[in-house]
Amino acid sequence: MNAKILIADDETNIRKVIALLLKEQGYEIKAVANGREAVDALLDFQPDVILLDQQMPVLAGVETLDEIKRIRPNQTVIFVSAYGSISLAVDAVKKGAYDFIEKPFNNDHLILTVQRALEHSRLKAEIKILKTDMNKNHSFIIGENTGLKHIVDQVKQVAKTQATVLIYGESGTGKELIAGSIHNYSTRFDGPFVAVNCGAIPLTLMESELFGHEKGAFTDAKEAKAGKFEQAHGGTIFLDEIGELPLEAQVKLLRVLEEQKVTRVGGKKAIPIDIRIISATNRKLEDEASHGRFRSDLMYRLNVFTITLPPLRERKEDISLLVDFFINKHNKVLHLAINGITSDAMEKIEAYDWPGNVRDLENALQSAMILASTDVIQTGNLPIRLRGYDHLEPIIHPGSDTHCNENNIKEEREWILETLVKHNYNRTLTAEALQVSRKTLFNKMKRYGLGC
Repeated sequence: MNAKILIADDETNIRKVIALLLKEQGYEIKAVANGREAVDALLDFQPDVILLDQQMPVLAGVETLDEIKRIRPNQTVIFVSAYGSISLAVDAVKKGAYDFIEKPFNNDHLILTVQRALEHSRLKAEIKILKTDMNKNHSFIIGENTGLKHIVDQVKQVAKTQATVLIYGESGTGKELIAGSIHNYSTRFDGPFVAVNCGAIPLTLMESELFGHEKGAFTDAKEAKAGKFEQAHGGTIFLDEIGELPLEAQVKLLRVLEEQKVTRVGGKKAIPIDIRIISATNRKLEDEASHGRFRSDLMYRLNVFTITLPPLRERKEDISLLVDFFINKHNKVLHLAINGITSDAMEKIEAYDWPGNVRDLENALQSAMILASTDVIQTGNLPIRLRGYDHLEPIIHPGSDTHCNENNIKEEREWILETLVKHNYNRTLTAEALQVSRKTLFNKMKRYGLGC
C-alpha cells in the first residue's frame, strides 16, 4: 500500500506543486486549504505524514498541530514555513513536529524530508507492534494462586476499555504494578504512565502538582508548569492512595472526570486532556464516604471497575516463586551470587504472615542476601521478626518501662516496628499486643525514631 500524505496549505499553487512532486514518488495525496480541514481529514484519510503550513486561515499551523496531537499523539507532522515564521516552526518541533521545511523550499530536500519522516513513522509502528507482543507475552505478575490468575484475566479484559479502575489492596500488594499492567495492555500503552502518590504531596502543593500552575500564580511560581494530568495526556494517570486526597482536590478531580479538562492554578483557560484514570487505596472508600471524608459522587465515578488484590498471607503457595524471582533480581542489582536458600530458612519465610506483603518480602530478602556469608541464605541471615523471638530474653516486660539489655536493642526496635506495621501504626492496639502502656510504647518509639 502506498504511503498517504496530507498537505495543508492555504496557497493553491503551493498545494498543487507539493502534491505533484509527491504523487510522482508514488504517494497517495490529499490536499486541504486550512488547519480545520486538516483536522477533519485526519481520521478519514489516516495519513502517514502531514505537511502543515503555519500561516493559514481558520486554524493556524501550531494550533492545528495541538489538535492533531490530541487526536493522534504519534502522528508524524512536518511544518512548511516561510522565513519569517521559522521561530514558530522551531516551537512546533518542540511540541512534537518531526521537522520543518523553509519556504521557498528545494524540491529534492522536501522529498528527502518526507522519505525520512515516513521511515520514522515505520520504525515507530514496528516498535508499537513489538511492545504489544512483549506486553502480551510478558508475565507481569508472579504466582500460581487462583485468585491472582483471575486478577490477570480481569486486567486484560478491562485494559481493552477506557473505564476508570479502582484497585483495592493492602500496602505492598503491588497496586502500582497492576495499574501499569492495565496501561501496558491498553491502546494507550505508547502514551505516558504517570504515577502520583496522593498521600505524599503536601496539602499546600496538591492542586499545583495535580493541575499545574501559571507563572505568578503564587510566590514561588516563577514559570508556568504543567500538572500531572497534563503530563499524562494521551496515556494513563495512576492516583495511588486516593483516599488521602483532600476534599478540595476531590472536587476538582470530579470536574476533570466529567469535563476531561483541567484549569491550572492561577489560570483562566480550561485545557482539554485525554487520559485514563486508575486509582488505588488501602481504605474502604464506602466507609470514608459515610464519615464525610470522601465524596460519594467521586467514589462512584472512580469505581466503575474494581480489582481487589489478595495479601501475601492468602497466597502462601506463591512465596517460593517470589523468593526465586527476587534472588535473581537482586543478584544483578547488588552484584551478588546467591544460589539458593536453606529449607529451614524457607520454612521461616513461608510461616511468616508478611504484614507488609510482597514489598516486605523483597526487602527482607535483600537484607538476607547482603548478610549471607556463603552463596546460600541461612536462617541466621533472616530478619529477627522471621526467626522468632523465642531465643531472646524478654525485651519489653509487661506493664513496665524497664530498659532492655543493650545487646537486644536492634531486636527490640524490629519487634516494635513489626507490631506497629501489623496494627497500621495504631498505638493503642500496638501497646496492647506488646503488653505495655501507651506511655512506654511512646517512649520506645521516640527512642528508636519510629515516627512519634
